[in-house]
Amino acid sequence: MMLITLSASAQQGTSSPYSFYGIGSLKFKGTVENRSMAGLSIFADSIHVNLRNPAAYTGNNLQISPFNNESRPVTFTVGGEHNSNNLKSGEEADRASTTTFDYLALAFPVGKFGIGFGLLPYSSVGYRLNAEETINEESVVSERYTGSGGVNKAFIGLGYQVTDDFSIGIETTYNFGSISNSSIDFVFDDEGDPLQYQSRESNESDLSGLDFNLGVRYTPMINSRLQLTAAATYSPKSELSSNNSRIYETIVINATSGQEFPVNDIEADLSAQGLDKTTLNIPARTSLGAGIGRPRHWFLGAEYTFLQTSQFSNRIFDIENATFEDASTFALGGFYIPQYTSFNKYWKRVVYRAGIRFENTGLKINNESINEFGISFGVGLPVGRLFSNANLGFEIGQRGTTNQGLVQENFVTFQLSLSLNDRWFVKRKFN
Repeated sequence: MMLITLSASAQQGTSSPYSFYGIGSLKFKGTVENRSMAGLSIFADSIHVNLRNPAAYTGNNLQISPFNNESRPVTFTVGGEHNSNNLKSGEEADRASTTTFDYLALAFPVGKFGIGFGLLPYSSVGYRLNAEETINEESVVSERYTGSGGVNKAFIGLGYQVTDDFSIGIETTYNFGSISNSSIDFVFDDEGDPLQYQSRESNESDLSGLDFNLGVRYTPMINSRLQLTAAATYSPKSELSSNNSRIYETIVINATSGQEFPVNDIEADLSAQGLDKTTLNIPARTSLGAGIGRPRHWFLGAEYTFLQTSQFSNRIFDIENATFEDASTFALGGFYIPQYTSFNKYWKRVVYRAGIRFENTGLKINNESINEFGISFGVGLPVGRLFSNANLGFEIGQRGTTNQGLVQENFVTFQLSLSLNDRWFVKRKFN
């Protein structure tokens, strides 16, 4: 049996066939600025929102005259991406693309505290897979799987500046969403032609739950020019409640368009099997990173993230040939600013970013670990006043393998975000 992807809807958050497993492909929780440095999240400053570490909601100011060293600016950020995916399995190949909204967030200072909140996706499902087999010496579709949906995160975080060099933070997140999937087992007559009526199983799961994220940052100056940055985050294991339903349908498939038309249906009694309400374990996540740089000029850092994906479980999503192992990611990246104070030479104020990452996704299919690799580049373009900027990111990478009849993905992703700064809390100098 061989699984290949035949089509994907651009309205879904992913076109990866690996979103077939679990609750879908996990989305990167971070901004375009982070992703342009291979996902590196240990660096933070006054004019960008760091969605990965709540301790970064507070911190020292840029110490540039427009801010008067009085407070960090209020920062609003919004971002999205376009992904083009080339898929290969054996001798079969296909292409798919998606365009998605990725995040919306706001962060603002309150004395030594910093507050941030926003909305972003946690996982995404979007696939249309066919399993083929040979009947009467012809390759025909024997099974078809489709899926859509995902889980979103609404979060609010609080950071506190303990000292000039050390800050802590905590974030709480409400996870919510739904996942739909269906499967068709095609039945053929003695001539190898599909019957007029086929059976389809459709599943729907509504998911919700809370989780937490803890963070710390330490940013001492090594000497008059160089600064050390060290950061860590930890999200303990949490749970998602899943309310599930299943429908068995008789369908007719239009031979020309492939559209499926239900003829009749019956709802399965999942409560008798104890599957109407299940609990899904969200694995614990730990990240550690450190870097060195010259403030407002350059930075280079590395980060290691460990995700206990082996804790993932939910009976409604169990699949025989797929298991979950602990996941990990190693990222190396940084940025360079030629001269941030050069107000008459625009390109000297541009931020140039790059990075490389290696990831074990934690998904294991047919005893093959699904790994991912990516190289990223990006620029931060100054716009408007108060150091607002537009951020462009570009990543090329590979996910999966063609071994054991699996799918290898070669993807190119273009990202765009706006980071807008303003002053809401300004001290009066004159009465």
